Amino acid sequence: MSNSSIHSSNSSISGEHSEKLIVPGTGWMALAGCLGALGLGAILLVSGAISENAVSAILGVVMIPFALIGLFGLMAIAPNDSRVLLLFGDYKGTVKQSGFFWVNPFYSKKRVSLRIRNFETGSTSNPEKKDSAGTVVQQKSRSASRPSKVNDRDGNPIEISAVVVWRVVDTAEALFEVDDYQNFVEVQSEAALRNLATRYPYDSEDHEESLRGSTDVICSRLRDDIQERLHTAGVMVIEARISHLAYAAEIASAMLQRQQAGAVVAARTKIVDGAVGMVDMALDHLKRDNIVELDDQQRATLVSNLLVVLCSDRHTQPVVQAGS
Repeated sequence: MSNSSIHSSNSSISGEHSEKLIVPGTGWMALAGCLGALGLGAILLVSGAISENAVSAILGVVMIPFALIGLFGLMAIAPNDSRVLLLFGDYKGTVKQSGFFWVNPFYSKKRVSLRIRNFETGSTSNPEKKDSAGTVVQQKSRSASRPSKVNDRDGNPIEISAVVVWRVVDTAEALFEVDDYQNFVEVQSEAALRNLATRYPYDSEDHEESLRGSTDVICSRLRDDIQERLHTAGVMVIEARISHLAYAAEIASAMLQRQQAGAVVAARTKIVDGAVGMVDMALDHLKRDNIVELDDQQRATLVSNLLVVLCSDRHTQPVVQAGS
């Protein structure tokens, strides 16, 4: 592959459209001018028709459509909103400042929200539906989330979903680099979550990073993975958090038994370690203070009895020996 083709490929991946911010003029003066021109044109048209003054009538006919066309250049922008301006398909700039403005009436104005948004992976959005008359018959809605089923690093099937918080930071890339930036965010977030789940085990017993035990680290890496996929769409990922994590239903009971067994073994190990230490301390104390002299058989019996008492999960019943 030639260097020129490589350069062309890289430029297409990194994005060719960069955002250009513009601050248009205020819309109040333009509104007053258009309304004044509209009224003046009507007066000239009527007066010209009455006085049979062709010049006045023609001037009025010309002013009225120009005034009406000028009204299409007015636009009101709310806070955390923007308008992307296009002139016959050519990108001219983006207005992010809130207020009432006037721009070239031939600009097409595409609205892009800059507000913070969030969604949960596994949910699907249903678009707004209109009838032939343009009336909305079904509002835009989102279905309930269904956790994704994927195998973790150890091959265990798990169910996982995440909540992603994001916002648009580059309106030009969001509109021109991807077909539908909202759907792009949802699909790429789902793909990043599945990829992350396959790189880590669900749980770990040797302090290894895991999906359940290293929540903060996993969420930080999930956010970075999603951001890497969305860098060409003009989107910034603010936060990504795992909202649901569980073993799949077919192995949930078996994994629960394994966890319970592991917990019992860990508890017993700790109890035995403590019991051995207490027995050793008791023998040292008896020897140091010359409380009683024990032979090897008596020491073994004492160690056995102490371990039984200390390690038993039930209350022990003492047996008192009356004879020698």
